Amino acid sequence: MTRIALLGGGRMGEALLAGLLDAGWEGEEIAVAEVDPDRRRVLEERFPGVRVVPSPAWAAAEADLVVLAVKPADVAGALEASGPTLPEGAVVLSIAAGITIAELEARAPGRPVVRAMPNTPALVRKGAAAVAGGTHADEAHLHLAEQVLGAVGIVVRVPEHLLDAVTGLSGSGPAYVFLLAEALVEAGVLVGLSRDVSDALVRQTLLGSATLLAEGTESPDALRAAVTSPGGTTAAGLRALEDRGVRAAVLAAVAAATSRSRELGGGSG
Repeated sequence: MTRIALLGGGRMGEALLAGLLDAGWEGEEIAVAEVDPDRRRVLEERFPGVRVVPSPAWAAAEADLVVLAVKPADVAGALEASGPTLPEGAVVLSIAAGITIAELEARAPGRPVVRAMPNTPALVRKGAAAVAGGTHADEAHLHLAEQVLGAVGIVVRVPEHLLDAVTGLSGSGPAYVFLLAEALVEAGVLVGLSRDVSDALVRQTLLGSATLLAEGTESPDALRAAVTSPGGTTAAGLRALEDRGVRAAVLAAVAAATSRSRELGGGSG
């Protein structure tokens, strides 16, 4: 079994840890480095078979895969701290936004590097992630990264220059969905429903619609058409959305988030 070091025990690190254990990894094969003592206690209580340590160097020693699950500003420090004990063949998998493969390879010379962009639904194991391999990453290294991230959702491969587009679409996408949910709840209240009833209906509507999309074979436009009777209520609602440029607004939002991701990454990601 692959030995894994998780550098960072925050929400995403904890989600990955839980997913890996459920996917069949043994607790003794995983070490978590977390500097915050309160978080360490939480992790130790929830995952009694996993070694939780305060130092990246302790976690990285003898690891086959090191997952950088720290904030972008902490990546350099985590790699510097783990460097002396990081095995020569260890794969470095980074989920830190905006940190390029070139930066990672400079701080982990000679190691295979895989850069990933996950999203927050990984917290409930419904995540969507994309991975891009570095100079020394081969098929086996990419497959290992996909196995780890696949424990909390789906994984696709893209070249690094498209990770900004992934950020703009699926990385920021949950916020767009939550904004839509917020607006739908307000709309329900506007037309006379209580807030509790509107909230319950919106949550289940989004869940059911997403399930139809994820588990079925029909395209989004086919599913939309199936709900839309000629001259009916849904057609009237869709016309109002189109008249107000909702489709164009979504395109602009993804493009703006992609552009901002490029800016934050120095334009090289």
